[in-house]
Amino acid sequence: MEIKILEIAQLEFNEAKEFYEIEQTGLGVKFENEIKNGILRIQQFPQAWPPERKETRRYLTRIFPYKIIYSIQENEIVVLAFAHLHRKPNYWVDRLK
Repeated sequence: MEIKILEIAQLEFNEAKEFYEIEQTGLGVKFENEIKNGILRIQQFPQAWPPERKETRRYLTRIFPYKIIYSIQENEIVVLAFAHLHRKPNYWVDRLK
């Protein structure tokens, strides 16, 4: 299945990566690799992770406090958010429309 990342989710990813890189050189790249690995796993096994809300699922990253919120559509997987686990829960819900 193809992966589509919403523009707003891509912005979240970019901001988080930049934050981690500022905190420590190389940490942004480590975050990027963790997210890429998660997306590959989601692409391979889209049904493997538990439901989050309505028709969405969540993939928890192993190292960073983030989850990838995604929805399985007919021909693609849509990434709705790269959400920090300790900030603004469910802020992404309006993206389901």
